[in-house]
Amino acid sequence: MAKVVGIDLGTTNSCVAVMEAGQPVVIANAEGSRTTPSVVAFTKTGDKLVGQIARRQAVMNPDNTFYSVKRFIGRKYDEVTEEAKQVSYKVLRDSNGNVKLDCPILKKQFAPEEISAEVLRKLVNDASKYLGEPVTQAVITVPAYFNDSQRQATKDAGRIAGIEVLRIINEPTAAALAYGLDKKSNETILVFDLGGGTFDVSILEVGDGVFEVKSTSGDTHLGGDDFDKKIVDWLATEFQRNEGVDLRKDKQALQRLTEAAEKAKIELSGATQTQINLPFITATQDGPKHLDMTLTRGQFEQLCSDLLDRCRKPVDQALRDAKLTASNIDEVVLVGGSTRIPAVQQLVRQMTGKEPCQGVNPDEVVAVGAAIQAGVLAGDVKDVLLLDVTPLSLGVETLGGVMTKIIPRNTTIPVKKSEVFSTAADGQTNVEIHVLQGEREMASDNKSLGTFRLDGIPPAPRGIPQIEVTFDIDANGILSVSAKDKATGKQQSITITGASTLDKSEVEKMVKEAERNAEADRRRREQIDTKNNADSVAYQAEKQLKDLGDKVPAADKTRLEGMIQDLRTAIEQENYDRMKSLTNNIQQALMQVGSAVYSQQTGGSTTNDGEDVIDADFIDQK
Repeated sequence: MAKVVGIDLGTTNSCVAVMEAGQPVVIANAEGSRTTPSVVAFTKTGDKLVGQIARRQAVMNPDNTFYSVKRFIGRKYDEVTEEAKQVSYKVLRDSNGNVKLDCPILKKQFAPEEISAEVLRKLVNDASKYLGEPVTQAVITVPAYFNDSQRQATKDAGRIAGIEVLRIINEPTAAALAYGLDKKSNETILVFDLGGGTFDVSILEVGDGVFEVKSTSGDTHLGGDDFDKKIVDWLATEFQRNEGVDLRKDKQALQRLTEAAEKAKIELSGATQTQINLPFITATQDGPKHLDMTLTRGQFEQLCSDLLDRCRKPVDQALRDAKLTASNIDEVVLVGGSTRIPAVQQLVRQMTGKEPCQGVNPDEVVAVGAAIQAGVLAGDVKDVLLLDVTPLSLGVETLGGVMTKIIPRNTTIPVKKSEVFSTAADGQTNVEIHVLQGEREMASDNKSLGTFRLDGIPPAPRGIPQIEVTFDIDANGILSVSAKDKATGKQQSITITGASTLDKSEVEKMVKEAERNAEADRRRREQIDTKNNADSVAYQAEKQLKDLGDKVPAADKTRLEGMIQDLRTAIEQENYDRMKSLTNNIQQALMQVGSAVYSQQTGGSTTNDGEDVIDADFIDQK
């Protein structure tokens, strides 16, 4: 049976793992790293770069390098105005209020799902090479606090990448799977997941193969990127105070600041101070300007004090929802690179009274958990039961603009619940069902997931018709809603996919485009190989003619030199068919010339010129 991989599609970095011989294995990418930067870039020549190679050229190509795209996936433009200011590329609004990412070099706009699909495609291609067979199915993780539209958009990204997404699971739940796979005794664990762009806290009961999520909470606007931004703002403000230049207005300088800030943050996890040195960061009339500053760990913690405070609320909320106190927690598992920040670890110790578990790799644990769930779905892993929850309450808008909750948050999924509603006016023949997700009392303050109408209700006084509204959440946390008039049996339903910001036809179009691009990429790679091979053959032929000198008959030499010249012309003109045929002809001609020269030399020595030839006795030494 084909392998199913587990993928942690992260804001900053992504990771892929698979079950082999009953154990999860993290798969290194083509560059040899166990994590892949979630970065996609397009170059002047139209080439697409994904991963480390894309990240390396970001400073020189800030407009066409896309990173932290997970912060935009499945969200409307109005929800991401702050995040849009933090990136070097342009974030635009389309006619439907959805997010589009502008790529000036291609004169094209991408949906966030398309960029995420490129990262997924690289992960799957690297996994396919490692496994020696095509990978077409995956389990993909999302932050526990992702809403319905963000989950659906992640599934869409998988489809665009040509992957069948068997299951979407929550990142903290995946981490708990990885931590607790071999645990026999029952434990209550708290997963503290602070990634590049999102923050989740989940509390689970783990033991003997059963993983039950008791509660989950989080903040989808908080992550390592925000800690980096604090350093960027501090550097830019200090530089402006000293030099009178705001580096935030220069895209290349801003990209250099962002990279330096991330590096400084990482260094401050191991050292108490770091030097930030950026020569030639900008230039004025007085000449080039250099940035050279020292940042201490104490200063960094002071800069980020409000972010650290924001980490507290979801922990308290998760404990309250699970009806537990910190003393009930047996183990704390840290997930995400940002949990390496000493102040974050200190906050966790202070809030839970526990030393965090050091036995898991925060960068890889989510992908490992996803691989375990993939193994469960593929039948490779037995005796594991995962009981996840829906992170946010779901309901409908009722009279007075109020949200009536049908499925409260932290309900175990899959789940199906129904409520009976009625009409608000006499003689009303249709009702509009407005589906909402969130915790606020008023409908307008919650996330709208979609609306649909149930028509054909027989006219009757208000309050008489009985309309049964049913909410059905599948194991991916994705919602379907139906409304049924109990008198007539008329029914109308909606799968909340409109919330994903891409309709079905757009996704299909992107899937086809991705397939076309994959073919174009393959052709481009083939052309590059043909050109490189032709160049190599031309060089080798010239070298061989030079080395053989007068031993090559003049007619053969002239013919070969003409063919080499033709090949050089074909390379310049990028005539790939001609390159292939000439390369083949030159190689054959060289073999003939080589054979002729060799036979001349051996033919000349068969007369022995009167020399004695001694037969050598070879002894086979074992």
